[in-house]
Amino acid sequence: MIQNKTDYKYYLDQDRKALRIGQNSVLGSIISSISPNMIWVFQRTLRKLEYYTNCKNKGLSKIYYLYLKYRFKKISLKLGFSIPTNVFGPGLAIVHYGTIVINGNAKVGANCRMHACVNIGASGGEEEAPLLGDNVYIAPGAKIYGNITIPNNTAIGANAVVNKSFDKENTIIAGVPAKVIGEVNIKQIIKHLN
Repeated sequence: MIQNKTDYKYYLDQDRKALRIGQNSVLGSIISSISPNMIWVFQRTLRKLEYYTNCKNKGLSKIYYLYLKYRFKKISLKLGFSIPTNVFGPGLAIVHYGTIVINGNAKVGANCRMHACVNIGASGGEEEAPLLGDNVYIAPGAKIYGNITIPNNTAIGANAVVNKSFDKENTIIAGVPAKVIGEVNIKQIIKHLN
């Protein structure tokens, strides 16, 4: 969770690396002003809102904080994302636009790579939501719900329905209901970890 300006800058840098956004250059600045990467705009706004939510939503900063909330909601609706603040660790990479719904009680570690049509939520009116470790890859259409935990270095297959906890790291989880179907070197999937 972002607790200060140093954390904020670190989260932004890790997200930029995960999305493979180049360093600031004159050409890159011109291209991004003509045709911005809307996922990067979303993630920057998410991180700034997290910073202001956790550190600076008092006094005159409250006005900017309210503006950020409005802007974040507008971008979220445009891209089809329902992602609350303070859920994802640094290194988040949302790969495509499209419906993504995340419960506010879920917690996801560093370096999560996620595709469209992913749902991470509670089950049956419960408040508890999934806890995902670091370096988790979530393929398109995966549904992860309930009071469960997913270990570090896990790949979740397309359209998997994950409703129970897993313990073993470096595995691929897939199917309906999900089960371990193999082992994985997560660095082959989440490239910026190399």
